[in-house]
Amino acid sequence: MPNKLTLIFILIFSNFLITPAILAADTQQTINHVLAQKEAPTGVVFEIVTGSANSLNWALPRVQQYIKKLRSRFPELEIAIVTHGNEQFALQTKNNKKFKEIHSLTQQLVKEDNVPLHVCGTYAGWKNVTEEEFPDYVDVTAAGPATINDYVALGYILIKL
Repeated sequence: MPNKLTLIFILIFSNFLITPAILAADTQQTINHVLAQKEAPTGVVFEIVTGSANSLNWALPRVQQYIKKLRSRFPELEIAIVTHGNEQFALQTKNNKKFKEIHSLTQQLVKEDNVPLHVCGTYAGWKNVTEEEFPDYVDVTAAGPATINDYVALGYILIKL
């Protein structure tokens, strides 16, 4: 029989492996819930928080797909994106060539689709990155979690990626 430490390790490790799949299922379930409503909610706020600068390569295209589905059902739906992990640094102006597609997609979401994208100024500050280091199409908010809470307080549905 395994000792307690081994069991704890197995539980932690298995949860670590399962979590992304569960989050994806939860995200799709929340999207389906919104799409099934008779009337549009006040809005939807997408939360992106990861440990990798490369995460926006998969997260933003996925959010864009969700936005298309939501707006096909509710054309006037208010939508926002808040990113407040290491992925937000891909949006720094100095990274506009390295993450060209992400910057292009962000500009499209903000300017054409009317979806504000917020990054966390507090977290940026912890990493010695200033507001001026982000392009004008990225809103640097004081704190990502507080911004999410503000949207939720307004009646927005939170969708975590």
